[in-house]
Amino acid sequence: MEGVASSQIQSVNDLAKTLKILGIEEVPQAPNTHPELNPVDLYRSHITDLLATATGVDQNIIYPVLQWTQTLDMGDLVLPVPALRIKGKKPNELAEDIASKLSETALIEKPAAGGTFIKFIFKPDPLRQIVIPSILKNGNAYGFNPHLGLRDPTDPSKGRKKIIVEFSSPNIAKPFHAGHLRSTIIGGFLSNLYDGAGWDVTRMNYLGDWGKQYGVLALGFEKYGNEEALLANPIAHLYDVYVRISGEQHAEDEKIKAKKEEIAALQKENKDVTEQTTELQNMVDDGVDEAARKYFKQMVDGDEAALGIWKRFRDLSIEKYKRTYGRLNIHYDEYSGESQVKDESMDKAAKTLEDTGVSERSEGAVLVDLTRWNKKLGKALVKKKDGTSLYLTRDIGAAAERMDKYNFDKMIYVVASQQDQHLAQLFKIMEVMGRKDIAERCTHVNFGMVLGMSTRRGTAKFLDDILETVGERMHDVMRANQAKYEQVEDPEKTADILGISAVMIQDMTGKRINNYNFDMDRMCSFEGDTGPYLQYAHARLSSITRKASDVSSADLLTADYTLLSEPHAINLVRSLAQWPDVFMNTIKTQEPVTVLTYLFKMTHALSSSYDHLQVVGSEPALKTARLALYVAARQVLGNGMRLLGLTPLERGMAAMHQGPAGSCFCDLDLGNP
Repeated sequence: MEGVASSQIQSVNDLAKTLKILGIEEVPQAPNTHPELNPVDLYRSHITDLLATATGVDQNIIYPVLQWTQTLDMGDLVLPVPALRIKGKKPNELAEDIASKLSETALIEKPAAGGTFIKFIFKPDPLRQIVIPSILKNGNAYGFNPHLGLRDPTDPSKGRKKIIVEFSSPNIAKPFHAGHLRSTIIGGFLSNLYDGAGWDVTRMNYLGDWGKQYGVLALGFEKYGNEEALLANPIAHLYDVYVRISGEQHAEDEKIKAKKEEIAALQKENKDVTEQTTELQNMVDDGVDEAARKYFKQMVDGDEAALGIWKRFRDLSIEKYKRTYGRLNIHYDEYSGESQVKDESMDKAAKTLEDTGVSERSEGAVLVDLTRWNKKLGKALVKKKDGTSLYLTRDIGAAAERMDKYNFDKMIYVVASQQDQHLAQLFKIMEVMGRKDIAERCTHVNFGMVLGMSTRRGTAKFLDDILETVGERMHDVMRANQAKYEQVEDPEKTADILGISAVMIQDMTGKRINNYNFDMDRMCSFEGDTGPYLQYAHARLSSITRKASDVSSADLLTADYTLLSEPHAINLVRSLAQWPDVFMNTIKTQEPVTVLTYLFKMTHALSSSYDHLQVVGSEPALKTARLALYVAARQVLGNGMRLLGLTPLERGMAAMHQGPAGSCFCDLDLGNP
């Protein structure tokens, strides 16, 4: 999802014209709010004015504590009275007292107290007149707020805040496992989230592309490599090569271990072990491990031939990754990696650690004793005895390089919870070595494990295999209705999009930190809250729009919204009005499930409205008003799905033989997704 251009956004003047028709002369607008983007900002500002007059409390205290509600029966906004900090009365008595001083207005019903809260309900007619045009005019911009990313909200010329999101970060020639999949999905979502908030987002993939294992890989390719297989699927082929040569390495390690045990046993008996020691040394010298170490040393020393082979493997793998990520609507601004961190950066970090007394030497190695600042962080090794750098060393150097290059305001590491200690150590080390400017801008967004995942390759969980397996399952569902299936122009693409939606939504249905079970049957179901159900909801709204193609976009903006008087219509409008607040709340939670929970609630309201709010067959004015509501709902659903990283399907769902709650997909027309 790209940033929203300001030319797409409804203006305050547009909103003022709508309010004048309703008899409201001025647009209620608290400082740093944007009612042209978020209709609830208008109501929140209006209610703040009323409460300030009734209570004498400062508006700056009132505005932030007006809360949006999880369920519409609680009202549209609520005020927790204790948050006003008024002393002298019990909160429930104070709520009653304040509510008695408030009257209905052109925008809201008479407020009512409920315990320690005051409930505010928006009047249906003004809400319809404000919300539906706002959605139709703002389109893809509705719900998002590009002002949040401004360095100075009062002066756009000062530019946007910069954020780096580092996510996915697989190891070349190793399986793209479930942890990388979760990092990819969550990182893509966070990038979209900050994009919608107007930040300057850099999407970074920090590849595992350096170390002795590349010496192992080069040796393996020399022995088992196939040029044709490499070009066809570099990641899979390099993995196969790596597995075979690693098998040899493991067998050698076992023999070396056995020989060491033999020598130890002979030494206990005071026997001569010269011959056995020579054999052991020959085994080590001739083994894969030593050859790989020497090869990697050549790479470190800049040997052109060794680096050329490594670079080819890396480049081919990145090209393959790009195609795979493209299926998930994910792109990267930078493919970085351990190999890209300069030696100078790591040497500079090591010297700073030494000069500041943060690091210490222990038996030839260099470590940082973080228990001086936090006992839970323990001791962190930053350099091995042989002088080799570690992940932590490279991460310190990489963070400094990124600050020099991007001068970022925030950097998010999207990494599994198993790395909590590593990231905590990294941030603390940067702080105590004098780079607090970096440490304070870094955040670790963690996540739990995926349980029970398996693919056709068995233990190797490549992302392509995961998506292909799920896509095939979707294809099987489509084929079950052969007559409809034959009419779909591009069933493979539809099945692929559905499969990707299924995988991504299952990942997002709980809080990030929770583990979850990879359940193929549940994931591919069209019943309940799943990815396919969201796609069905969007396709159905698109179908309704196509069937009313005689109504123009201009007609929708001039529709008589007062005709939307049914409770189902009013509640749907109230739900659509919440979307910008959901987006704002998601900035705080950084949880995909915040968005997903809203989308499912909204689509449930949609599903229950179809029988009551039919478009085709209604008289023209009513047809236009209802269509405007459904087009607005499709826009909000699409905006939410794109924020999550999904591609909303417009059509091509008719081949699905079963729908949510037993409904049928046969009413949807066909064509390309």
